[in-house]
Parts: sequence; structure tokens; C-alpha cells
Amino acid sequence: QVRLVESGGGLVQPGGSLRLSCTASGNTFSIDAMGWYRQAPGKQRELVATIATGGPTLYRGSVKGRFTISRGNANNTVSLHMNPLQPAATAFSSCHVTGKYRSAIGVRSYASWGQGTQVTVSS
Repeated sequence: QVRLVESGGGLVQPGGSLRLSCTASGNTFSIDAMGWYRQAPGKQRELVATIATGGPTLYRGSVKGRFTISRGNANNTVSLHMNPLQPAATAFSSCHVTGKYRSAIGVRSYASWGQGTQVTVSS
């Protein structure tokens, strides 16, 4: 119902920066919130940051002051600027979007995941 496409992952040295972007597409849908999750090898997937339609943001404590989440002008995109990056940020990062869409039955809720993008912080 809603497709997410991410970009911006890559390999950077500690202290470097990356900007992840996610674009949502589909028919007759609205967005309640967009966010980023990450999962490091052998660890549980965790929320990094999220931003709700209307403005409220939520950050994982360990990234506050270093990561910034924002919505694009068209409001169907979300970006996560990460600076500076630490080795602990090495993870497979995925965009996550929740909202509503219209089907033949009526309005339904959805939750979509992007394919993900790898962020590697290493010297």
C-alpha cells in the first residue's frame, strides 16, 4: 500500500557524517509518523528517531545532539542527518512509516518498512 525507498547509507570514518533519506509513495494515503530504526549485528532493532506529522520528534537518548530528523518539503520524505558518527552507529538502518490508506473497503491503517540501507562507521 505504501512503498518506502531509502538512500544515503555508506561507509564513513568515525567523526564523519551521513544523511539518510526515505521517500514514501502510494495511492490515497496519509502519514502519521516517519522514523528510522537500526539494527547492529547481534543486537536488537532499536528506534533511532521519529517525527510525527505536525512536528513532534523523538530521539534515542544516545543520539540526541548528534542526529537530526526532519521532513521534506513535500512531506512524504524524511531525512536523518547523522553527525558526528561513532562506530556504535554501525547498523542496518530502515525507514518506517505509519499512517492511513484508502481501499475498496474503506480507510485502513498501515505500517511500512523500507528495504534498509547499511551504515558502517569504521576507520
